[in-house]
Amino acid sequence: MRTCDVAREELFVTTKVAAEAKSYDAVLQSIDESLTKMGLDFIDLVIIHSPQPWKEFREESRYYEENKQVWAALEDAYKKGKVKAIGLSNFLQDDIENILASCEIKPMVNQILAHVSNTPLELIEFCQKNDILVEAYSPIAHGAVLENAEVKVIADKYGVSVAQLCLRYDIQLGLVVIPKTANPDHMRINTELDFVISDADMELLKNAEPIQNYGEHSFFPVFGGKLK
Repeated sequence: MRTCDVAREELFVTTKVAAEAKSYDAVLQSIDESLTKMGLDFIDLVIIHSPQPWKEFREESRYYEENKQVWAALEDAYKKGKVKAIGLSNFLQDDIENILASCEIKPMVNQILAHVSNTPLELIEFCQKNDILVEAYSPIAHGAVLENAEVKVIADKYGVSVAQLCLRYDIQLGLVVIPKTANPDHMRINTELDFVISDADMELLKNAEPIQNYGEHSFFPVFGGKLK
């Protein structure tokens, strides 16, 4: 990135506060360490990786008070110009409401798992009603959706790949998509989305059979796994 000859202002750098960092001081330290490691004067977006530490993800303890401290630290980093935008990741509606109840600056982003066969429509609608941009990670379900016969039939109808269909699906839901690939050809194909999915096909995709197994990635808490 340092040798790409692209102006810093044209790059959008995002980093996360670790899910386990649940105090004001820990968050400020995390941001300063990130700035130092990357040699940057500011970070474009910092998000809280999870409302709970990964070993307690989606369990009973919700860390409401701790997340208020975390958010206060992000607000202060934003006010000082260290961060240009602040947001959340993996936050459910009640987690977001907890932040909204006392914040000075509203969350700008909620980065969540949202893909064909796993689309949290109520959460997306709540975020959008509160002017929180929804960013979809793993929009191709870490590849688990690529072999879905039902989805492939719809992709073939439009003359596109399943990956392209999945990206276009999220975009039509009003989401920002962040597909991940190291393959230059895949990067190029991922930008070729000049088609429109019909309303009827969008409904089919919204109701596609949920993925039960994410293969080698199933151990991640966001895919239903549990860390020990």
